[in-house]
Amino acid sequence: MTERSGQAGDATGGPAPTTPVCYRHPGRETYVRCTRCDRPICPECMRDASVGHQCPECVSEGRRSVRPARTAFGGGAAGRQGYVTKTLIALNVLVMVLSIASDRGGDAAAGGSGFGGLMGGSTPLTNWGAVLGYAPYVAFGEPHGVAAGEWYRLATAMFLHYGLVHLLLNMWALWVLGRNLEAVLGPLRFLALYLIAGLGGNVAVYLFSAPNQPAVGASTAIFGLFAAIFVILRRLGRDTSAIVPILVINLIFTFTVPGISVAGHLGGLVVGALMALVLAYAPRMRRTAFQVAGGTILLVALLGLILVRTATLTG
Repeated sequence: MTERSGQAGDATGGPAPTTPVCYRHPGRETYVRCTRCDRPICPECMRDASVGHQCPECVSEGRRSVRPARTAFGGGAAGRQGYVTKTLIALNVLVMVLSIASDRGGDAAAGGSGFGGLMGGSTPLTNWGAVLGYAPYVAFGEPHGVAAGEWYRLATAMFLHYGLVHLLLNMWALWVLGRNLEAVLGPLRFLALYLIAGLGGNVAVYLFSAPNQPAVGASTAIFGLFAAIFVILRRLGRDTSAIVPILVINLIFTFTVPGISVAGHLGGLVVGALMALVLAYAPRMRRTAFQVAGGTILLVALLGLILVRTATLTG
């Protein structure tokens, strides 16, 4: 037997094959490769894929190329967390605290005339932000109100309440309705629905209530949510029998309980229904553009009504 000497090699006489190493960790040998880019990856770099494993870079690139999940009406999946609903409730509670603090020794929290005295009374903050058509605070004083240029009242009124009972009733309804609608519509569309419905209700108060009768409350927006959830359920082909009795009961309260703004509730109901129709029946191909255009048309229509009423009160 003869002895051979020389460089180590394989059976064919070539150099011995080298063991692959992870492209991110050169000191780690591996025989696993990314199913997408075919680079060697160690166990630390492996990411489970539908077939085999992928490297971190390919996973990140795949995530960027995947379109985010959308609801049936174009909203984002973040609406399932209810962030807008929770923020609106927190804002209303904060404003209630400020309203009570602004009333030194008064009946801001309770002791007013509504619901057997359980409702609170007006405060300096509600006087400042309530929907008021055109009237002085005192006899022969300077006129205040929307017609006097205080247009902000049409927005601020939906975040003010006469007492804790008034606040709690509205916030309970917002919690129940808001989370469901936000999950279906997405945060931005739900917020647009809430604000436009609330504004629509306050514009109705401005149009149809006595100019010297103030009104506050989130119920203008809440009634818009009642109408919206009915429209959304119908659009999805779901049963609406559960929401109809609740809506009817609230309408009965609207017409029978003293001190409730009928115009505000009905205005929010109508405008909320119109905005919900825009959101629910927008064509899929140009959904966002159609929804934005529909919301804008509603806002322009409300602006026109405000200008007509202002001209009537100040003319």
